[in-house]
Amino acid sequence: MNSQALRVAVLALALMIGLAGCERGLHEMYDQPKYKPLAPSPLFADGNSSREQVAGTVPHSSGALAGTSSGRSGALPGSAAPGPRTGAEYANPLPITLPVLARGRERFDIYCAPCHGRAGYGDGMIARRGFPAPSSFHISALRTAPDSHFYQVMSDGYGVMYPYADRITSADRWAIVAYIRALQLSQHAPAASLDPEDRSALKAGAR
Repeated sequence: MNSQALRVAVLALALMIGLAGCERGLHEMYDQPKYKPLAPSPLFADGNSSREQVAGTVPHSSGALAGTSSGRSGALPGSAAPGPRTGAEYANPLPITLPVLARGRERFDIYCAPCHGRAGYGDGMIARRGFPAPSSFHISALRTAPDSHFYQVMSDGYGVMYPYADRITSADRWAIVAYIRALQLSQHAPAASLDPEDRSALKAGAR
């Protein structure tokens, strides 16, 4: 065997050894040493691998909804409609102005409309494609819910809705609340509050 062929053979052998090492490394990554839930461990004084939660931990995933949601559930005070557990009830602290409503609409269309729909009926494009549909904002329980209810849902999440506090500022969440109220009013405004011209147009459209 000449020197050129010898060099090729040595190189091929080194390559094969290297590839075998990579394959072994990949398998070690696939099957890493780990503890199963509640398995014993000599590393801790109590002999358990599972550790107690840190004091002050807030559960965001528990119970039947743990796999796909924030795990929060409950009912709106005084109703059977689904909603988060609420503490003190409070109103929107922002002044309800056109700029606030415009900002709320912009943020709503970005973050909320994909599931809730632009009119708030829970028929957004994501819900139409099989994702669990949220409640309509126009049901009685949500029309009479306090402003803080919507703020808490956006902040903490509910059901399959993930918390948005880390991506929507507090002021924008309140602006969205203001816009939700405007959506609700647009679908449930009493006829007596309309201008005579609007009432006439409404009656003409109903014929």
